[in-house]
Amino acid sequence: MSFPYNGVQYRPLVTGRQGMVSSAHPLASVAGLRTLMEGGNAIDAAVTVAACLGATEMGLSGIGGVGWMQIYHAKTNTHICLDYQGWSPYAAERSVFDGAEQLQRGPKSFMVPGSPAGWCAALERFGTMDRASVFKHVIEICEEGHPVTIHAANIVNTYESWLSPYPSSMEFFFPDGYPMRPGQLRKQPDLARTFHALVEGGTDAYYKGEIADKIVNFCQANGGLLTKQDLADLTVEWVDPISIRYRDFSVYGPPPPSSAMQWLQTLKLLEGYDLAAMGHNSVEHLHTLLELEKLAIADRVHYNVRPGAPMDVLLSDEYCAERRKLVDPHRVARLGGARYATTMEMGNVKPGGLGMRESTTHFNVVDAEGNAVSATQSLGGFGSGVVIPETGILLNDFLYWFDLDADSPNVVAPHKKVEMCLSPGMIWKNDRVFACMGTPGSHGIMETTPQFMSNLMDFGMSIQAAIEAPRVRPMTGNQVIAERRIPDAVLAGLAERGHLVERLPDFSMAVGGAQGIMIDPDTGTFSGGADPRRDGYAIGW
Repeated sequence: MSFPYNGVQYRPLVTGRQGMVSSAHPLASVAGLRTLMEGGNAIDAAVTVAACLGATEMGLSGIGGVGWMQIYHAKTNTHICLDYQGWSPYAAERSVFDGAEQLQRGPKSFMVPGSPAGWCAALERFGTMDRASVFKHVIEICEEGHPVTIHAANIVNTYESWLSPYPSSMEFFFPDGYPMRPGQLRKQPDLARTFHALVEGGTDAYYKGEIADKIVNFCQANGGLLTKQDLADLTVEWVDPISIRYRDFSVYGPPPPSSAMQWLQTLKLLEGYDLAAMGHNSVEHLHTLLELEKLAIADRVHYNVRPGAPMDVLLSDEYCAERRKLVDPHRVARLGGARYATTMEMGNVKPGGLGMRESTTHFNVVDAEGNAVSATQSLGGFGSGVVIPETGILLNDFLYWFDLDADSPNVVAPHKKVEMCLSPGMIWKNDRVFACMGTPGSHGIMETTPQFMSNLMDFGMSIQAAIEAPRVRPMTGNQVIAERRIPDAVLAGLAERGHLVERLPDFSMAVGGAQGIMIDPDTGTFSGGADPRRDGYAIGW
């Protein structure tokens, strides 16, 4: 075999040859597999998974949220990204917000939800099943109920104060008035009715019909910004991915306003080093990774969403060679932060001249026809905290990802797309899909993605080992968070170079919750990996 499976893994490698699903919840993965086994393709199954995650992995994604899909459709040889992240309301003038908290929660924080439009657009272009066949699984979960996991119960209970200002939210998440408990059978009849309406009436039922009326009525009664015009004008976009060449691989991510350019640039910077010779997660390896990630963060914040951002330059060999010269192999640089104001005003890492909240989910699907989907979607971490009465729709808070700083290229404005950390990845080898990978994790998505991708490409790990391997992440200044499985001697070596290291648990959600599928380049068989940091589960046949 030309590509060995290396690395330590605690979970077994899941394999298959007809189809594979890897998602952040077992029931969503099973539902996607059922769609495949019933004759659907990877796109049909991906929409099944997308809908089911909103019902099972509660508060992290759903029908009131947003997302990106990266799709390869084998029959038409089409490789494309679907942007269903929505827009800010027409009324989202900077002057209407009293402070950042109004962007983060409550009725003023809603981005126009794009998920229903995105799911239906994917089905219409590349799917083989109708809406009823695809959404029957989420309707079944909502009507018959599903048992709550330990992980989900802990998260929901943690967000009680976020939800408590809204009676409809408390009724939805705490229907009996008590904290959610593991094993509880959770039914969601209002959400089932919403999906029935989507099946029967398509996107018009959501964006122009009775559901839209309920969303807008709540907004008008509670000081929100969304109007019928905002919902009716929602469109999704099909766009080409951006990419880099990384050693013997081609790596693809969504274009701006997705933030994929940061992790793509990090990989391109890493290409200048012999990582295998350094040794996986050695002091030299991790110091180099962290310092390069800081450079990519600065460039992403400064350039990514500016009009005409030069992706070809930012991801070029020549530019990245110049940026590597700024890395001191023996001393740490200070990072301002992940957003415009902190990055511009603090730290000594600046953009180059061109002259944790729980919030998100990721999943992947592949099939025997050669189709592949890598998707990341989100609500923003229990979103706005608002469940629209009688619908089961928890609305997102993606206005939070805008800045109020007037100088920021990501400043809030009417009918505008926000810079989006969601950035599903896809790796190709020898002109064929090799792997689909991605993770939740807020701004940390861009720091953890290159790590598990490099584990696969540089260190020859299995997809499961690549996902399980301990991770690090640069924070503000010289701070670093690192999972405790990294040896003490390595963490001490980082401290000697100036990193202020905070030890995380062995497996921490602070460094993501990745899912992945690899296609063996010799045999074409599938192997799936899922992150033990969350409820991730891969299943194939």
